[in-house]
Amino acid sequence: MRAPHSRLAVALVVAVGLGAGALAAGALLPPRAPATVHFADADDMTLVASGKQVYRQHCAGCHGRYLQGQPLWQLLDKDAGRRAPAQDETGHSWQHADEDLFHAIKYGRFPPVASDEPSSMPAFEERLGDRDILAVLAFIKARWPLGIRVSQALLNPDYAGMPAGADAVEWRLPPTCNVVLQRQRATAPSGG
Repeated sequence: MRAPHSRLAVALVVAVGLGAGALAAGALLPPRAPATVHFADADDMTLVASGKQVYRQHCAGCHGRYLQGQPLWQLLDKDAGRRAPAQDETGHSWQHADEDLFHAIKYGRFPPVASDEPSSMPAFEERLGDRDILAVLAFIKARWPLGIRVSQALLNPDYAGMPAGADAVEWRLPPTCNVVLQRQRATAPSGG
């Protein structure tokens, strides 16, 4: 009858010892620098106005003057991924956190995609500074309906970008969001 208690005591001593060892080892390591988190403030009208100019100069040629994307960008065919998607509420940008959108503009691909994978999105790291990239994102986000902005802000750390007063007004997602979500479900691989 003492064996179960003895094993429990040994397990606790080992766990406490491992935890103390980890704390001691952590004390020897230099502190980690916090990861940079990029956030585009769509409520900053100066940033939005700057982003409009940068968008017109660098983005509108592919993504459309009105953020509508290239014709047939939604089709899944041999050209899928080569057509510039819409950046308005009918696109999928609002389904990504600001950091991922920033990365896609700067490096021409979303973060998990390997740099040697082909991409039709040009990398802007040599042409645009970080502030210009954030300005473009602020301009795009400022054009989204309130419900889309709320949904996208929920993806950011600490819900950065939550529109002021979003809790005080009634809002809903536009009907096109249902189409986007249905399309995603239809193309998602089926799992067990």
